Amino acid sequence: MNKEQLSDWIATCCKVGTLPIAPGTWGSLAAVSVWFWVINYITPIYFILLTVIIFTVGVFTSTIIERVSDAPDPSRIVIDEWAGQWIALFFVPQSILYGAAAFILFRIFDIWKPLFIRRLDRYPGGWGIMIDDAAAGFAALACVQLFIRFV
Repeated sequence: MNKEQLSDWIATCCKVGTLPIAPGTWGSLAAVSVWFWVINYITPIYFILLTVIIFTVGVFTSTIIERVSDAPDPSRIVIDEWAGQWIALFFVPQSILYGAAAFILFRIFDIWKPLFIRRLDRYPGGWGIMIDDAAAGFAALACVQLFIRFV
């Protein structure tokens, strides 16, 4: 397996990004599903560390995939959705309700890209691919935490 094939495998999150219709939504759904099953087995600090590692690996792998595909932010790259979705789930207790709220809010912020989020995807290569989803994740995180505390 060469560098491009390995990067494709990672950036598409084991080919989840190749699913038809809304690959970003599938990537986010995969991330929420994994979170739901692992969150009670790792500490919040390890979860954050894992997310930072995924984000960092995503910058490198998505840069490679963007370069070989000759297209800006190819839709099959979903590691950005995975990292952003996990940011939205920081310090969220395991619950289908809270997981669904984080999922919906992240998808809204990721698709709508309000405020400064849209400007972040102008960064070149993997940085532009990853950082706008991280910002969407932080926006969703703020809303989820408010939801948890007041609803």
